[in-house]
Amino acid sequence: MERFVISVSGRVQKVGYRSKVIALARDMGITGWVGNLPDGRVKVVAEGDAAALDRFASALKVKNALIDVSDVEMERQDATGEFKAFSKLVDELEKTAWQPTVS
Repeated sequence: MERFVISVSGRVQKVGYRSKVIALARDMGITGWVGNLPDGRVKVVAEGDAAALDRFASALKVKNALIDVSDVEMERQDATGEFKAFSKLVDELEKTAWQPTVS
């Protein structure tokens, strides 16, 4: 088991990138989380088998009509085993933006 801490740059916020990362992680048996950073990047903390993590890191380089990853920076660490699944971190602004208004 290994841990990758990854920073992804480019057009990666408000384009469905985190959902894509979650799908990739779950398909590959990776645990951890993905979240937006204030500077426009996305941070990914992922744990799993070393070979699966290598495939996962390569798959993060998404380019399509909405998503345009320009750079993926990765740091390898020892896994902690703290994650049971792969999830999306949602900040307070996102939580309140999606709350229904009660009249």
